[in-house]
Order: sequence, then structure tokens, then C-alpha cells
Amino acid sequence: MAADPQHPQALSVLGDLFLKQHSPQQALDCYHQAFLRDSRPYLILKMARALKEMRQFDKAIQELERVLVVNPGNLSFLKEKAILLNRMKKFDQALETFEKIKEISPEDPFVQKEILRLRSRSRPETQVLKELQAVVGMDSKKDNAQMHGLLAQKLKGAGLVREAAAEYRAASTLEPGNPYFLKQQGFCHYRDGNYDEAIHCLEEAFRGNPSDYIVLKTLEKCYEAQGRMKEFLDLLQEALQQHPEQTRLLGTIKKVRRKLILESPEDS
Repeated sequence: MAADPQHPQALSVLGDLFLKQHSPQQALDCYHQAFLRDSRPYLILKMARALKEMRQFDKAIQELERVLVVNPGNLSFLKEKAILLNRMKKFDQALETFEKIKEISPEDPFVQKEILRLRSRSRPETQVLKELQAVVGMDSKKDNAQMHGLLAQKLKGAGLVREAAAEYRAASTLEPGNPYFLKQQGFCHYRDGNYDEAIHCLEEAFRGNPSDYIVLKTLEKCYEAQGRMKEFLDLLQEALQQHPEQTRLLGTIKKVRRKLILESPEDS
């Protein structure tokens, strides 16, 4: 790939890097150039995901339909379509698509969770909470991270942030590779005023993805509330050293340095 930067795989990898850095237009350009040289469906899926990040949902679905029209049972494309329909607030169509996926892959926990969530939209929240608590208590669902995550989401929405944090912790334990559960657990701890636990969760999430602005700002508030801004500065500098492409961290580093200088006692 190094010998030929226009190789489809090289362009695909470069597009992935752009997407991770929240530059979807550059990612889309890479995927398109790769597709001109290699017309396999995986590049269409990547183009659709880049368009999704650009909030061009209709165009993204049009890309997916290019494959679904000839292969209507393609799970990756169907799932991406369902996610897009949900983002477009076309909930009935999203539910219909998720139910189609379930017919093909009945044990997919994410699909099970989305079907339950979409079906419960019109029911009272208190009733939904009770039903979800009963579901996660079942032997067949107690190890389902997605169901714990959905229950946590509903608890958080009801203002029960401590209970929500416990459910997000359970979900994160069951699915440790999912950063969403870890971040949400941290946000719940922050809202509960439990800054030590919030920092523990959000620091790990930040190290994994230092481009997440909401995680960064919440961490800053936690460290500031505890008077630990020097530790926050150390974390930022370490993140920038490990991810030099994250130049936006420089602004926060400069701001924290100024704050520490202002707070430090003057030399006698």
C-alpha cells in the first residue's frame, strides 16, 4: 500500500482515518476514489456511513439501496439503513427494517434492543421502565448488554442517574469494547456529583477517543470541581503526545495553563 497510495485498500484505510478524525467529506472522497478502482460493496457501506456523518441521510440510503436492491438480505446494509431511518425520525420504517433483520438474525442483541425501544415509544415511561426491569431480570436477557443499556437510558431520562449508572456499568462489563456505555456511565456519575467515578470512566473514554468534545468538557468540569486542574493538564498533554493529529487539544491546553498561572501564588 505504501508503494501505491492510490491502491483501493490504501484509500479505504485513509478514509477510515478521516472519518475517525470527524472529517467525513475527506473520508467520502477517499472511499469514492477507492470504489472507482474496486467496486466491492464494502466501499458503498463506508460511503453511506460518511454521508451519515455529514447528515446527508437520503443520499446515504440511496447508496445502501444500490446493494439492497440486488441483495435484500444483506445484514450490514439493512442495519445501517435502519439506523439511518431512526436518525431521520422515520420510526415506523426503522422498526419494520429492524424486524426484517430479526427474521434473518434473531439473536442479534442490538436489533432486539432497538425493536423493544421503538415499540415502546407510544407507551408511558413508567410502564416501559417496569417492563425493562423485568426483561433484564430474565435468565435469557441478564447477560444482554444492549438491554441493560436501554434500561439505563430510560432510567437516566427519568432522572434516576445513580440507578442508570449502575445499569451502564453492567452493560459496560458485559460489552467492554463499547465506549458508549462507558461514557454514559461517566455522564451519570457527573450528574450525580460523583466526580471521582466520573473521572475514572471518562478518562478511559477520552484516552480511547480524545476527539470527543463532550467527554473532554465534562472531564474538565469534574477536575475543576475537585481542584485538580494540574492532573487535567497532564492528561491533555499525554493525549496530544499520543495523538498529535488532535491539534484542537492545543486550545484547551493553553486555556488550562493560563488558569493555573492565574491561580498560582505570586513569587514573593
